[in-house]
Amino acid sequence: MLVNNAAINIDRTMKNLSTDEWDTVIKADLNSYFYTVRAALPHFMQQKSGKIINISSMNALMGSFGQANYTAAKAGILGFTKTAALELARYNVTVNAICPGYVATEMYEAIPDKTKEAILARIPLGRAGTPQEVARAVRYLIVDGDYYTGETLNMNGGAYMQ
Repeated sequence: MLVNNAAINIDRTMKNLSTDEWDTVIKADLNSYFYTVRAALPHFMQQKSGKIINISSMNALMGSFGQANYTAAKAGILGFTKTAALELARYNVTVNAICPGYVATEMYEAIPDKTKEAILARIPLGRAGTPQEVARAVRYLIVDGDYYTGETLNMNGGAYMQ
């Protein structure tokens, strides 16, 4: 089993985003997923089974002002997940993604209170998710998700509905 859960953000509008800031976020939030899957691949192939869960973001689906780098990386994870699912199915390895909305983490807590109020007003359930809720979604895919592969589980309190 492998759970990829990397996320940093450097928020800037595109006109103010430097190429170094773009690269930093893409390397941490997207490239790291490839590197970890590639490192684990021989193990999965040898045992002929495995589960990979890639944590993406609701922003991968809807975009987010001032987060071109973060959103691009998280959207890239969804494409990477689908391709990895196709390529690894022959080894009985499932690959899925989870797209949480706002979750009460250090990244969320760093958001100014006034902005948090506006965010919560857009979430029908009226609150941020918890890390434990995301962990339970990961657990579900590990324990009961044997026939899921190449899929995206959206969990965002109703903030973005497809």
